[in-house]
Amino acid sequence: MRKGTQRAVRTATTASLGDIESAGSRHMWRRSSVHVDGHVFVGRWDGTVTAFAFDRDRARDRDQAALETVWERSHPEPAVSLATCGGSNSNGNSTAERHDDANSNTLVVGGRGDRGTIRAYDRATGEERWRYETSADLGEATADRLFEQPYVVALETDGESVYAAARRYERDGEDRRWRSVVYAFGGDGTVRWRYATDASPIALSLSLSSGEGGEERTGGEGGMEADRLAIGYNRCSGVHDNGLVVLEAASGTPAWTWDPGTAGERRVGDVAFAGDRLAVASHGDKCGYLLGPGGEECWRVPLATETEIGDETLYAYPNHAVVTDDIVAFATGNTYALEGRETENRHPNEHRLVAFSLSEVDVNSNSNSTSSGCECEHARQNDSDSDPDSDDDPTTAGDELWNATLEGFAHGLAASADGFAVPCAQNFRVRDPGAHALRWIDRETGTGTEVALEGIATDAATDGELLATIEEPVRYHDDGTTRGSYAVHVLEVSAF
Repeated sequence: MRKGTQRAVRTATTASLGDIESAGSRHMWRRSSVHVDGHVFVGRWDGTVTAFAFDRDRARDRDQAALETVWERSHPEPAVSLATCGGSNSNGNSTAERHDDANSNTLVVGGRGDRGTIRAYDRATGEERWRYETSADLGEATADRLFEQPYVVALETDGESVYAAARRYERDGEDRRWRSVVYAFGGDGTVRWRYATDASPIALSLSLSSGEGGEERTGGEGGMEADRLAIGYNRCSGVHDNGLVVLEAASGTPAWTWDPGTAGERRVGDVAFAGDRLAVASHGDKCGYLLGPGGEECWRVPLATETEIGDETLYAYPNHAVVTDDIVAFATGNTYALEGRETENRHPNEHRLVAFSLSEVDVNSNSNSTSSGCECEHARQNDSDSDPDSDDDPTTAGDELWNATLEGFAHGLAASADGFAVPCAQNFRVRDPGAHALRWIDRETGTGTEVALEGIATDAATDGELLATIEEPVRYHDDGTTRGSYAVHVLEVSAF
């Protein structure tokens, strides 16, 4: 069932982040980051990392002083990825530069620049705890172009250990290649293992459990241990030829792999664990998948597959996947044409957030599953004769629950128990400023509200109570007007 965004606009508490070059009509690389965990942590383009405290009472009185700086530090590169970690006392030799009291709770910051620097800071004080330069493994950039510099693209944590994916692109004439390393760090910066390939990682996801006999869960909650780490590779142009690799979190040993089996280097856009199952947004065939514990396909749903409209064959990449309770949601991106860069039409499923049921079906029911390890319907295409708008049809695994418009390009996807936060930037083909917003989509109904922005929303984060987004200014090439500013906006989830 398709849903629109309600034009009920919420207001937020705002703090300026200074100056930044305006984005243009097309999307830029990631330049900023935000993370919510006790404080609101912000990473900026100039490397500044700030911890803000949020005063709820002041915010409810519309007092912009509700956001107060607790500490501020200078990271050596643009601070493009953030995660918080409780710290642990790892034994063994470390290749990281360590400091005293390394086991305090930490904020981990990943950079993009000459060194691809990872640093851990004390969450309360901002004191540096440890550091690591990924260029030691990736090599230094061979050109000044940002795209070719080491980039810490993703961070995950189980509350004690930190998992990081870093990559570097290299181009010499017709020779183009990737170098990448996924790391496991102890809470004090000890490198526990490395997993290196010649492919481009884009996303990480952890499967967590409470220990032996405990139920598996997802997310970095205290007392949880990482079982497996999923790595999504968006480009595979070398020897490494799997869009998805799942590693044993303790050792870095591959447990299983998966690939959409499509031609070309495009493979996977995002991954998200749902217990021992894994949701995958596939760039290869533009479908969403739910995979079982060993990689068997539980179901597959078309998201923005190749569609003929007029004289054009159009598609859009599913770029994000997120899981909350018994729902998996996928976000699609811009329209592209097989025939060239420009298009006259739009794909009907561009810039959508689509939710599907994760509920398991009876393993004795009619199913095409070829593996006993997955209790779901195999390769479900959602093309049954049932009425998708009927309230009388039972919901089974892989059923579409709702389909919501995002209007602009989703730079990320954050989830809580109540809904999904989507930072929406420009639709570069339409260039309508009305698309700029932080959109909140209700998990039950798919209806939405928004925090309207003059500029574009480029990141969002929530801890279930607070919601934060980054705004960056934008200037369209055929307009010339600079819209918006560089700022962080924070509000309570209950406001929705």
